[in-house]
Amino acid sequence: MTSPAFDRSIKIAPSILAADFANFGQEIEAVEAQGADWIHVDVMDGHFVPNLTFGPAMCKAIRPHIKTVMDVHLMISPVDPYIEAFAEAGADYITAHVEAGPHIHRTMQAIRASGAKAGVALNPATPAESIAYLMDMVDLICVMTVNPGFGGQKFIHSQIEKVKTLREMIGDRPIHLEIDGGVDPTTAPLVAAAGADALVAGSAVFKGGSVSNPAPYGENIRNIRAAAEQAL
Repeated sequence: MTSPAFDRSIKIAPSILAADFANFGQEIEAVEAQGADWIHVDVMDGHFVPNLTFGPAMCKAIRPHIKTVMDVHLMISPVDPYIEAFAEAGADYITAHVEAGPHIHRTMQAIRASGAKAGVALNPATPAESIAYLMDMVDLICVMTVNPGFGGQKFIHSQIEKVKTLREMIGDRPIHLEIDGGVDPTTAPLVAAAGADALVAGSAVFKGGSVSNPAPYGENIRNIRAAAEQAL
C-alpha cells in the first residue's frame, strides 16, 4: 500500500468509472502518466446506490497498474463484511458512507485495522455534523456533490457550505477533504477555495482521450488542477 507524506496540495483523482472498461490497466497507466495523483475506484452494489460496478477481484486485478494511490469508494451496504477483501486487494484508502449502516464508528475501526486508511463519505442531504465524533478516526472525508450512483451528474452547489464547515472541523488534523461529483474546471475552484484538496473527476478527465490518444487526459487534468490552484 502507498503511504505518501500528508499534504494539502490539490490532488486530481480520475474515476475509472468513466474509463474504457475493456482497457482498465492501460487506461490507469495512461492517466497516471498524464499527471493523475490518485486513482478513484467507485464500488457500487445496486442496492445502496442504483448501479452495479466492481468488486474486490477487479481491484486486485488493477492494483499492479496503479503506481500512485488506490482510492476505493464503497457505495455498498452492508460495508463491514467486505472491508478485509478490499484491503487485501490493495486499497490504500477505503471510504464508506455514513448512511450505509448503523455503526459507522465500528466501520472506521475495521478499515484502519485492515491496514488501509479510513475514509467516510457524506451524501448531499447528510449534514457535516453527522461525523463530528469521527474526526479522530478518519484519514479522508468525501463530500458527495452529486447523489451517488452515476457519473456525469450536475454539481450540487449547496455542498460548498458543507465543505467549508468540514474544513473548520478538520482543523490541523491530517485529513484529506475530497469532492466527488460534477468536478470540472468550473466547479474545482469553488471547492478548492472552500477547503477541499482531493478532487475526483470522471468524465471531465477522460473526455476526448483514449489509450491510443492520452494527451487530452493530461490537458484535462492540468485544466482542473490550474483552476483549483488559482482559487487558493
